[in-house]
Amino acid sequence: MNGTYDAVVIGGGMSGLTAAITLCNAGKTVSVISKGDPVCCLSTGCIDVLNGTERPLKGISELPFGHPYGFVAEDLIIEAHEHFLKIVAEGKIPYTGSIHENRQIITPLGTKKTTCLVPKTMEYSEYDGGDYVHVISFKGLKDFYPTYIMMRLENTGCSVFDAGISSTIGIAEQFEDEHFRQTFADWILRQNIPDGKITLPAVLGIRSSLSIYDDLSRRTGRIFFEIPTLPPSLPGIRLFNCLKNALIARGGQLYWGSEIASVEKLGTIIEGVTLKNPGRVARVQGKAFILATGSFISGGLFAGMDTVHETVLDLPVYYPENRKFWFKEDFFSRGHEIEKAGVEVDASFRPMADVAFKNLFLCGSIIARSEVMKYGCGHGLAIATGYAAARSCEGFIK
Repeated sequence: MNGTYDAVVIGGGMSGLTAAITLCNAGKTVSVISKGDPVCCLSTGCIDVLNGTERPLKGISELPFGHPYGFVAEDLIIEAHEHFLKIVAEGKIPYTGSIHENRQIITPLGTKKTTCLVPKTMEYSEYDGGDYVHVISFKGLKDFYPTYIMMRLENTGCSVFDAGISSTIGIAEQFEDEHFRQTFADWILRQNIPDGKITLPAVLGIRSSLSIYDDLSRRTGRIFFEIPTLPPSLPGIRLFNCLKNALIARGGQLYWGSEIASVEKLGTIIEGVTLKNPGRVARVQGKAFILATGSFISGGLFAGMDTVHETVLDLPVYYPENRKFWFKEDFFSRGHEIEKAGVEVDASFRPMADVAFKNLFLCGSIIARSEVMKYGCGHGLAIATGYAAARSCEGFIK
């Protein structure tokens, strides 16, 4: 199986799919190669642009020199997120909020998480201490902790529903059934819950979360909001499925569950890659390539005893030289020096190595100095750099 494309994206996470969809919208033929479902599936599904500030865009302008956000003009960051909002609305998982202002939502441990854009099923998840919040849990569910939520919120109550199954995905599949929703809605009405909001773990369907959310609100006359469970989280899975479906709808080709066996190069040009397949060898050619394999968790970077290397093209990697300074004494604190590791890029998102590939672009946390944990900018940075890298790639293809 062979294929030739305008652009080949290596990595099927947020940044890679954003780049691929952007290029498809520009009329380019695109393929995406991915080893499997990305870290996006483990996420809350919320879009964190930049934490630690009320105004994310203003905060971006104050980031240290060299952070990847600095290579994306503010108007392009805004355009990238508007592009994202159109995609998720088209996929019937619309998001609410603004990248101009952060909000805080309730976590499964009852703490508050700072973010910008949230799925509509979390629209009412902000808590100011005055509203009554009734927590609904499900018998036997292990990934949701109503007692922690109630300990941290001032005015709460709790009820437990027996769905006959105790996994988030199993319960979500039940909610796809109208008869189950009616049974659940009738049970809600019998609880005589005081006026206020009702929250429950993110189990309102896998494929039809918006219609399920609206249907449940209509049947009960109550305001609901979901709280993401611990990973894997259904809002993250919904988001990933939405982006993947958007790519397919635009004619993008997926090589899923495929690892790269070899890279074909001619001087400073990448001509194609071959994929590891148990049967017939697949060869994928492209005019341009986008590397979006992520950092350590995604497998884009690998740390040895004293070195860090990039796992697909063996590109030079920036990293703190002395291993003893890679981590802080408190492992659970933010801002470990090793988070700065990655491939350095120029303003067009090409690698800055001495022997760089002219038709290669990078996006997402594979880029040096991203520090997504420190700055709380994971999905926002993925969207902005994926969109910007695609624009640069589009210009190269022309």
